[in-house]
Amino acid sequence: MTSKNLVKVLEESLQDLRDKGLYNQIDTLDEANGPEISIEGKKVINLSSNNYLGFATDPDLIAAANKATEEYGVGAGAVRTINGTLKIHNELEATLAKFKKTEATIAFQSGFNSNMGAIPAVMTKKDAILSDELNHASIIDGCRLSGAKIIRVKHQDMEDLRAKAKEAVESGLYEKIMYITDGVFSMDGDVAKLDQSIDICEEFDIITYVDDAHGSGVMGKGAGTVKHFGLSDRVDIQMGTLSKGLGVVGGYVAGKQVLIDWLKVRGRPFLFSTSLTPGAAAAAKAGVEKLMTSDEPVTKLWDNADYLKQGLVNLGFNIGHSESPITPCIVGDENLTQQFSTRLREEGVYAKSIVFPTVPRGTGRVRNMPSAAHTKDQLDRALAIYEKVGKELGII
Repeated sequence: MTSKNLVKVLEESLQDLRDKGLYNQIDTLDEANGPEISIEGKKVINLSSNNYLGFATDPDLIAAANKATEEYGVGAGAVRTINGTLKIHNELEATLAKFKKTEATIAFQSGFNSNMGAIPAVMTKKDAILSDELNHASIIDGCRLSGAKIIRVKHQDMEDLRAKAKEAVESGLYEKIMYITDGVFSMDGDVAKLDQSIDICEEFDIITYVDDAHGSGVMGKGAGTVKHFGLSDRVDIQMGTLSKGLGVVGGYVAGKQVLIDWLKVRGRPFLFSTSLTPGAAAAAKAGVEKLMTSDEPVTKLWDNADYLKQGLVNLGFNIGHSESPITPCIVGDENLTQQFSTRLREEGVYAKSIVFPTVPRGTGRVRNMPSAAHTKDQLDRALAIYEKVGKELGII
């Protein structure tokens, strides 16, 4: 029999979220996640997808997935360490290593799994991790699982990083110390100051780890934020996803061969969960190869992102300090943010509200994610709707 207390507590908690404007309604798409989508039969301009380059519906990636599925089957059939490593997995990892300019890579089932696997495999309760205070939830959870001492560093504050790095090293309490940061921060769109933070870490011999989930396929001609700063040979561990810029699913860690060899024997998601489907691995490989042969997708993405940003700023919206295609329209009040998102959708723009706990209380925003697949006409229509709804609600 279901516990009455559990049901009561959950119902009350859900109602509390609804009352505070913090409840997230999950919508179901009627079709593929492209620049325009249909939800409940209504066509809307899609500004909520992480499908930065439009690769989720790219014919070449679809063909690669279909071919691999016919050759290898719909699933790998086992974890990588038993007999779930197929030739296509090795080909994907070799292609990623070439793209990232590292000795080797390891593919995981998701970006979240990559952080959950890599951080605890490298760090232990004998160690300390310096972590930017706005790092992604998967980094936070990975750090917690490691058992290491977590030292929060003020967001993008290099003086605070230096002071805490010096204190941690001079304390003599830790066997190893790591600094971990997002490459591109997913809620504000700002880019990590890797050119400064890596210098500090090298000064104190601190391990460096960059989560480039939102930099993969976006920064550094698609190769990521580390490549953008020319630091491929100076960052110890790079994490990236196959699900955003590349439009498929999965994640990976790139670095020295010895690091990858270690993760293959100690990365728990790699060891205990069935590997990527052959179709996903082949599609991701095709996406990487496309980026290695042409700058066009990334150039188009940035052109559209700059166009949308300037249009929103001209209308009077607060887009914060975004330095990437991620473009928030910061509203503040959670209920007004939810209302804003709802009205945008009613008028023909799908841009999801982002509220606490994803962002701090009082900083609710609607997050826009333009892609290379959007046309200028679609962006112009979106801006016209933003102007109408923004004025209607008193946001601009």
